This record gives sequence, C-alpha cells and structure tokens, in this order.
Amino acid sequence: MTREAGAGILVVSGPSGSGKTTLIQRLLMEIPDLEFSVSHTTRPRRPGEQSGRDYHFVSRETFDRMIGENAFVEWADVHDHRYGTSWDEIHMRANSGHILVLDLDVQGSASIRNRFTHSWSVFILPPSMKELRNRLVKRETRLSPEMKKRLETARREMARYSDYSYVIVNNALDVALDSLIHIVRALESQTSMQTEQIRRILGEGL
Repeated sequence: MTREAGAGILVVSGPSGSGKTTLIQRLLMEIPDLEFSVSHTTRPRRPGEQSGRDYHFVSRETFDRMIGENAFVEWADVHDHRYGTSWDEIHMRANSGHILVLDLDVQGSASIRNRFTHSWSVFILPPSMKELRNRLVKRETRLSPEMKKRLETARREMARYSDYSYVIVNNALDVALDSLIHIVRALESQTSMQTEQIRRILGEGL
C-alpha cells in the first residue's frame, strides 16, 4: 500500500565507488532546503563520521530490537552490516514541505517505491567496471576479499538500473552533480509538488 510522504522522497542509489555519497553531500550543499534522512547502521563509525549526521550508529542488539518493534520503513544486510530507515526519521523530515533525500541500496529503494506515492529514484553508475575497481583500490590500497565482494555486489546492483526513474553516469563529478541538481529542480516543479502554492495563488483576490 502506498502512502503520501510530505513533499516527496528522492532515493539515490549506487554501488560503493560510484561517488553516490559525495554527490549527495554536494547536492545538500547546493540546495540547502532539501532534507536528508539519516539511516541507522550496525557498521563501525569511520574517521570523521558523526552519529546523527552521517548515520545513527547502533549495536546489532539495538538494531534487532528495532526490527522487532517494526521501527523501520526498510532495512537490509549489506556487506555483513545492517542498514535501515526508521519511521521516526521519515515522519520527522518528510513533512517539512521539502524533498526528502534517502541514500539507499536497491532493496531499500524498492521498499520506498512500494510504500510512498510521491517518490522518485536515481541510480548512480560508474563510467565502467574498470574505473569502479580503480576507485575502490585507491580507497583501500589493495584488492581485499571485502573489495571483491563489493565488486560482485556492484555488478548485481547495476543490473537493476531499469528500476529507477533516472540514471546518472558519474564520469566527472561536477557534470554528474549538475544532472542531479536538474532532476531535483524538475521534481520541485511537478504539479503535485506545487499544489499548495497554486491554491494560495488562486485564492488571492483580484
């Protein structure tokens, strides 16, 4: 069953190394009115990350308790860690009147599409599998077993591109960011997003 979600939800997905996280961060800087949904995760915090800003970092026990309480709109196991979007996060941010941006994998994106009427999705692709591998090698300095797993997962995720409303190939970050900004601006101009403002204009006296 689908639901309304305030002004609407934009899901951004992409494999590790696609540049998805950087694009989202740059998008939020370019359009400060956007809301960002902070996911819960059981993975360890990385250097420079802050709880409540990048993720809500919780223990496996806390995450499992939240699952039992039906606290998540969607959740998934990704690379031996769990990630989830809580109903509290959606309710707190989706009624701001601005588009809510979610950083999700393909499974989470499908859950959001099925649950919310006003939702759209963007998949971020690397320019090639070779370039994706190069980006991951630069990040980890060696082809570790975890990196091999990420590459295998990336290929499976990329095969789901047709599930998405839009696809951006991130060959050059600035160009990809420009495409993402244009998508958001186009969504903001949709009739369904302008209903309140239109009603206000039509309700004004002559």
